[in-house]
Amino acid sequence: MPIDPGACVAPTARIHPEAEVGPRCVIGEYCVIEADTRIGPGCVLEPYVYVKRWTEMGEGNEISSGTVLGTDPLDKNFKGERSYLRIGNFNKIREHFTVSRATKPEAETVIGDHNFIMTSGHIAHDCRLGNQIVVASCALLAGYVEVEDQAFISGGVVVHQFSKIGRLAMVGGNTRVNSDLPPFFLYSKFDVEVEGINMVGLRRAGFSAEEVGIVKNCFRILYRSGLKKEEACQRLEAVGHPLAGHMARFVRASKRGIARG
Repeated sequence: MPIDPGACVAPTARIHPEAEVGPRCVIGEYCVIEADTRIGPGCVLEPYVYVKRWTEMGEGNEISSGTVLGTDPLDKNFKGERSYLRIGNFNKIREHFTVSRATKPEAETVIGDHNFIMTSGHIAHDCRLGNQIVVASCALLAGYVEVEDQAFISGGVVVHQFSKIGRLAMVGGNTRVNSDLPPFFLYSKFDVEVEGINMVGLRRAGFSAEEVGIVKNCFRILYRSGLKKEEACQRLEAVGHPLAGHMARFVRASKRGIARG
């Protein structure tokens, strides 16, 4: 049954017969849900939400008015083939936000769980967002951007394609991110630069004093020791702690280069 009998659907909403709407969903006035879509249990779509073809979302998502999910990629190479937008559970996406599906056939744009995505921004094709991320108003994420868990992207931030933002990184407002941002640090300036440790984020995440000390040591190794990339990664691995190991893997995998100190 495409629309579960436990869903509440406004009379002006338009839902394609091949769409699936789960139990306890609330579909507001003038929403449009295309074919080949799945809306999981307990999702709430405010009025004027548009869910385009090949979009899937899990349980308990709240989507605010004017949002469009699963838009065609803003990519000249896109030829119209089937690709996907997959959204996890318990995300909040606020008013007038757009999220594109992927460019290549059968590829996917992915948003994880428990993310808070604010107003009037865009997440482009082939992006991959983890869990518990905040994307503030008017932020723009270009194609193939990756964001690890618990990162905080402030208002007006623009992220260049193929950039990667690490776990618990915090990016200050109106920053241009054109390099990879290692986890646990604070970044700002027009051309992104590292400023120090994301102390507020670490405390909110429940980091112990010992763990904060490990992060501070990682910062010194990366940005104060004068070591080259591979030497710094080896020094990080020698710390022998999972946080330092995560940092080393992130830096070693960087193709765009990490933010300047």
